[in-house]
Amino acid sequence: MREANAVYGGEMSAHHYFRDFMFCDSGTLPWLMVLSALSQSGTGLAAMVQDMRVAFPSSGELNFRVSDPEHIKKTLENELQHEAQTVDHFDCRSMAFDTWRFNLRVSSTEPRLRLNH
Repeated sequence: MREANAVYGGEMSAHHYFRDFMFCDSGTLPWLMVLSALSQSGTGLAAMVQDMRVAFPSSGELNFRVSDPEHIKKTLENELQHEAQTVDHFDCRSMAFDTWRFNLRVSSTEPRLRLNH
């Protein structure tokens, strides 16, 4: 985030980082923002996120213990890159297609490959 001067960075594990919060993790700030948006919208949380969940479905994070995670990331990209609309190497391997997407990264704390679909 610091290298890119990103405003926000988040993880499926509910870590939320904000540039204006000294690039630190905060679980409180996102909920305050959600509460603010809810109070201004006059609708419920489920209604606010319904369209986004349809457009960007998520399986949650799937974890795999593998012997060579870098090899798997490269092999997967080589097999699928000709079909992908976008390929992103920032902090992981993310690929987007017509009707689906995924993010694949090596855990920095465990010997696991993490897949978000």
